[in-house]
Amino acid sequence: MMTHDDHDMTYPSLLTIGQVASRLRVDPTTVRRWIERGALEAICLPHRGKRKSYRVAFATLETLLQETRLQSLSSHHERSKPSC
Repeated sequence: MMTHDDHDMTYPSLLTIGQVASRLRVDPTTVRRWIERGALEAICLPHRGKRKSYRVAFATLETLLQETRLQSLSSHHERSKPSC
């Protein structure tokens, strides 16, 4: 796990949709869809035209990853319980 100091030196505090998509290994359209549905918290930047610009806080992404890991571990644990 990264420390706060590691985060400051390696990652910006606000990530672009492309950076989030890369980290989660999904298409940027998927990230944009999650944001628009409210599944991923993001900041909407001032924009012109139809396409909105968003930034996702690094801390939000880390929380999402931790929750996903915990859910994955929990579901794996339940599936691996022996039946008696």
